[in-house]
Amino acid sequence: MLHDLVRLEIHPERLTEIAYEWCSLICENRESLEDWQSPSLDLVCLEIGFRHLDFRRHSIKATIAHTEHHRGLVDVVFKSQESEVIADLLRAWTAEGEHHKPAHALLGPCAGHLVGLHNLVPFSPRLRQLIIRSVELIGYKGFEGVEVERFVELLNDLCVTAEDVDDIIGWARLLLDTIQSPEGTQYLSHWYWEFLVEFAVLNSRWLKLDLAGGLKIMISLTEAEEWSKLECWMTIVWMLLPEGVDPGEQDLGHSMTLLFRQRPGAVQRLEQWMERWGQANFSCVPESFRQVCKQALEAGQWGVP
Repeated sequence: MLHDLVRLEIHPERLTEIAYEWCSLICENRESLEDWQSPSLDLVCLEIGFRHLDFRRHSIKATIAHTEHHRGLVDVVFKSQESEVIADLLRAWTAEGEHHKPAHALLGPCAGHLVGLHNLVPFSPRLRQLIIRSVELIGYKGFEGVEVERFVELLNDLCVTAEDVDDIIGWARLLLDTIQSPEGTQYLSHWYWEFLVEFAVLNSRWLKLDLAGGLKIMISLTEAEEWSKLECWMTIVWMLLPEGVDPGEQDLGHSMTLLFRQRPGAVQRLEQWMERWGQANFSCVPESFRQVCKQALEAGQWGVP
């Protein structure tokens, strides 16, 4: 019967609700089922309930009830290493509706499986988009306990763009938290650093930066000669600089001079970013920033010190 339901051309909303209820019952009574060792029942029910749904739309009309028994799906589904089955589960747990919200509590245990998934299964467009949505809902804190370096590897593999995300503010905060971890500073793709700069240009008010931590990253990038990342990070620091802080005292000016000596084009890029930031946020570009750029230009010494 279940396999016949998979082949239905029309899937009523009630069928999604029932199929998800069946998943809970199967997990609850797994040991009493004769074929409990086979995951096919769980996987087929998920396919019946969620395979047909448009993965680009998070809202669904069906009302699904999440139970503690559904937690049993995590190991079964990820053990299958079947791309679309994993996508079915993430579709169920990221779905929103008028009478239910995404299953945040159930998504948490998926974090440990998601970080290594790119090494095990190919990402179809559907699975990729649902993983991005799941990462968005789990948040950076949910991945701290599963090795941040592996989380960074997953992000690099996903190559997330602004068009891929729903909560761009949440993603910007996630990336800022990731960058401020040692693993993120070292391994996160330059792509995301520019992603964060472009967000901060328009929406810096939504981001908070610990200046001491920010300066520590600046020093780390300088020592590693990560000039492209430093170019982005210096811009972010200036945009998020707490009001009243003297950048001379924080040695920002000295670091910028080192950057400009290595990458002369950084002067123009930083100035363009800061001008856009000032216009978008109705703010004045700090005079101290202009002064540092002016001094660097007047020095005219662009060789390696």
